Amino acid sequence: MSNEENDDYMASLSQAQTAEDEVDGGGGGREAAGSNESVLGGQTMPQISPNAPLEGNVSPPPTQPHLDDNLHNGNGNISNSSNINKHGSNINGNGNGNIGNDSNRSSPAKSPVKRPVSSSFRIQNAQFDNDEEHLAAGEQVAGGDRQVPDYWQQRNGGTGATSGRQSRALSPGYLDNMSENSEQPPVVPLVRSKSRPEISRAAAARYNNLSYWKARRVVFYRNGDPFFPGVELRYRPGRDVTSLDNLLDKISPKMDLPRGARYVFSMDGDRKYHLDELEDGAFYVVSSFKAFKPASYGKKNGMWYASPGNQGWGSKPASRKPSIMEADLGTLSTTSGSIKRSAGRVIRIINNLDHSVQCRVLLNLRTSQPFEEVLEDLGQVLKINGAKKMYTGTGQEVRSFSQLRNEFADVDTFYLATGTALIAGSPIRRSRSRPSVVAAAPILPTDELPKVPLRGARPRSKSRPRILYAPESEILRPNGEYTMLDIMKEEPTKVTIRGLRRTFYPPVHHAPADNSPPDKKLQLQWVHGYRGIDARRNLWVLPSGELLYYVAAVAVLFDRDEDAQRHYTGHTEDIMCMDVHPSRELVASGQKAGRDRKSQAHVRIWSTESLQTLYVFGMGELDSGVTAVAFSQLNGGSYILAVDSGRESILSVWQWQWGHLLGKVATLQEGLSGAAFHPLDDNLIITHGRGHLAFWHRRKDGFFERTDIVKQPSRSHVTSVQFEPDGDVITADSDGFITIYSVDSDGAYFVRTEFEAHNKGIGCLIMLGEGTLLSGGEKDRKIAAWDSLQNYKKIADTKLPEAAGGVRTIYPQRPGRNDGNIYVGTTRNNILEGSLQRRFTQVVFGHGRQLWGLAAHPDDELYATAGHDKHVALWRKNKLIWTIQTGYECVALAFHPFGTLAAGSTEGHLLVINCENGAVMLTLRVCGSPLNCVAYNQVGDMIAMGSQNGSIYLFRVSRDGFSYKKVNKIRGSQPLTHLDWSMDGNFVQTVTIDFDLLFWDAKSLSPERSPIAMKDVKWLTNNCTVGFLVAGQWSNRYYSTTNTIVATCSRSAAHDMLASGDAEGYLRLFRYPCISPRAEFHESKVYSGMLACVRFLCGDHTLITVGGTDASLMVWDIVEE
Repeated sequence: MSNEENDDYMASLSQAQTAEDEVDGGGGGREAAGSNESVLGGQTMPQISPNAPLEGNVSPPPTQPHLDDNLHNGNGNISNSSNINKHGSNINGNGNGNIGNDSNRSSPAKSPVKRPVSSSFRIQNAQFDNDEEHLAAGEQVAGGDRQVPDYWQQRNGGTGATSGRQSRALSPGYLDNMSENSEQPPVVPLVRSKSRPEISRAAAARYNNLSYWKARRVVFYRNGDPFFPGVELRYRPGRDVTSLDNLLDKISPKMDLPRGARYVFSMDGDRKYHLDELEDGAFYVVSSFKAFKPASYGKKNGMWYASPGNQGWGSKPASRKPSIMEADLGTLSTTSGSIKRSAGRVIRIINNLDHSVQCRVLLNLRTSQPFEEVLEDLGQVLKINGAKKMYTGTGQEVRSFSQLRNEFADVDTFYLATGTALIAGSPIRRSRSRPSVVAAAPILPTDELPKVPLRGARPRSKSRPRILYAPESEILRPNGEYTMLDIMKEEPTKVTIRGLRRTFYPPVHHAPADNSPPDKKLQLQWVHGYRGIDARRNLWVLPSGELLYYVAAVAVLFDRDEDAQRHYTGHTEDIMCMDVHPSRELVASGQKAGRDRKSQAHVRIWSTESLQTLYVFGMGELDSGVTAVAFSQLNGGSYILAVDSGRESILSVWQWQWGHLLGKVATLQEGLSGAAFHPLDDNLIITHGRGHLAFWHRRKDGFFERTDIVKQPSRSHVTSVQFEPDGDVITADSDGFITIYSVDSDGAYFVRTEFEAHNKGIGCLIMLGEGTLLSGGEKDRKIAAWDSLQNYKKIADTKLPEAAGGVRTIYPQRPGRNDGNIYVGTTRNNILEGSLQRRFTQVVFGHGRQLWGLAAHPDDELYATAGHDKHVALWRKNKLIWTIQTGYECVALAFHPFGTLAAGSTEGHLLVINCENGAVMLTLRVCGSPLNCVAYNQVGDMIAMGSQNGSIYLFRVSRDGFSYKKVNKIRGSQPLTHLDWSMDGNFVQTVTIDFDLLFWDAKSLSPERSPIAMKDVKWLTNNCTVGFLVAGQWSNRYYSTTNTIVATCSRSAAHDMLASGDAEGYLRLFRYPCISPRAEFHESKVYSGMLACVRFLCGDHTLITVGGTDASLMVWDIVEE
């Protein structure tokens, strides 16, 4: 039968059924199946109903193959059998895509088995062709009396390909490694739940219904957090949001989940797979993992949702109290020509000392701002510094808003003064008729303003503190020089930091804010340091002679001959491992996982010549990071392996040119640190780590066979693996032993030789071409050479200097030559070059521990760094001038105007260093707490130090910067992190660990309590991360993550740029001032940890950043856009 005949036949059946239902009164007593069946061409055709229940258990036999996504044609029929594949994403062969306890087995990535599949199933004894979208999603379908598995249960726990969700399964062997529990239970046959909508012909009917396309409002809660206020999203299906993945990408930045929004559940824990399932006005829970956590969601907003079983979740949120703007719009009605007294009053204010300075203002009487602060704001309008008193024309003092509403409700004119004083000039009597009477210059008529009724009370709301002013044309300014009052136009800025709102007041005059991105951008110019503190096997020499290594999220290619660097910056988080292709022209590098969906763990393969990315794999499949990556050797690098750093340490093998996953297996090994292909067998893989050494043989069917060489339990850590020319395996461990394994005639491995090579741990092994084995000790700092042809007889050894640290990596300077020259990467983040016959010299210097201190020279392109490694270094862009070991962990640095360097330590000492030669000229004991911030004033005669104990310490400084005398200290209570001097040297502003902005009077040695009085102070630098002119770097609407914590900032010398670094490792360049949360910026991310400090160099052409977990130091050029 053709499709047209089939449709006509179905329509006739539908009409017949409708007629019968009408006769039977709605179809009572009639069975849906049986009466409407007709046999056509040997096949049973039913009357299809979207509500027809499935009969019995809905589960296929386990021997049937999965269906690929392309099994169905446009008519809902199953296409030819050539599209039927068996997708084996099973691990250990348990059939569910789960990782079983037998880790010696792993399912193949593909199977050539194909079997005929029937395209029909039964619904109440009736068969029909399946055209539902979900039956194409890798499920099993059978003919005759066989049944189809439940779609939702199969998606929740099954395997195979997915329909319309290719981002969830990038390969046939896909395994969801991002779940909290990757072991899924077997698929249990279930009857369809009525609460789960079917994506079938009923869905097609909804698509044809215009109401389906109406905008929807949905609220999402964070999984397991009953106090999360919820994120509301309004969208139009098919237009604003096209798929569930697209919706998850939109809400991920707002949810602050550990790995982004990946799963959606209803309030009873029912997982949602399609956008169609989200209903208008409903509430859902979003998670990074598959496990749903029942909780009383919506508690913070007064919307209580209980865990499954409780009734009546859906109490609507309490009505929101109108904001000040809504209240004012409803109360201060200008169209009616009246302003209610409770909302605001139009009054005239006059300068008590100069009656020619006066103006009309619209005063908000419902503000939560203190009355005293309002007086100070009004004083700024009248050019009175520190206005504290308000009087009527008869000399009565006004002390509160209540008096303005009640006692002085009919008084229009008030005088402002700095203290108790009589009104200058003749007094003005109290007026009830509101004439415009002022014994001064003429004033504007009051007819232009709406009349004010005498009464009308409303409860005082917690509104944002502000003053509502009359239009600028109604403000009288007789003196022509007083042309503009910016305070009248700008309101205080409020920023929410860690759940607390902070208010910053605008200065009277400042440069206009521009929210567009800067005309200049950042370009990485140099990277100092080397990651040796926690990484092995991370140093190579390329055919071009360039050194290859990685720091933070940057791969560095350093040409010593040209004294130049190139950088691969494709990664978004720190690089964890790297390997070079046998051709030495390609590199594979794996990164750790970040917080958002766009920073997932993955492996990138890129070219060393063009620095272009050639292939990316593992996105969405690798868990928290990539422990190891390696190319195969025998077939020229066609295969690549990757080891996941998650709980199960998944080992996967890929044919990367084609993107094929050849197989994967769970090693179930904690502390796995490395893996490699055997050079003589591409199907043999060796993994090693803490108490672990195992051989994995990949069979042709994709399964892995495991052989454990080190028997459990074992305390030794196998740190490195190398191979002899005949294929024997050489290992080094944390006890200082080197072991050689051979294979017998039966294929079993045995220990051929074992000897102690170093005192304690061995960092690396490398086999040179002539059969010489080099080993490096992490603890004894020795490098030893062993002759493998003479049963590993020691040839020679040498010892690195103590300042360099232990050995992490060894690589020959000229691979293929036997000249004995090598590069050595050390545990203190240095790279050395030399040989066993001559001394080693430093090629790359890096701080050995976390780096915090950074200061830029005021008149030269010099900068200094200091960290927890007790070293202080002076640099000129990409050159190290000198480095000294101070004996103290220094975390704060500052340059004197004449070039002296001051360093504050974690023990409370101040070190004064001569920049000419690095000599420590003076050491002062300031206090017993860390000195977190240090700064000189503009002339250099005073230094301020902010301490962890919350106090400011002030010292008098000599002209040359070498002599210091304590002045006093200003006591505080909260630890201080950043510090700025005022231009005149009278004040200091600091930021506390809780991001409070505090002000200090350096003359009176007292804290300044009023932030309003300090808003017009000009600051020498702007290193404090909070304030009105830098508020736009907080809660910026363009950030990819929420709850961003700004760790450091710096203003350019020209006051036109602001550099900002946050706790997630983002570096951003704004225009200055940066006031609005809509301020745009240029952004780079090269750190996974905190960006500790950022500074502009002299001339504003260069930017310096320090931070990360590996003490990286980076130099950025500021270039034209």
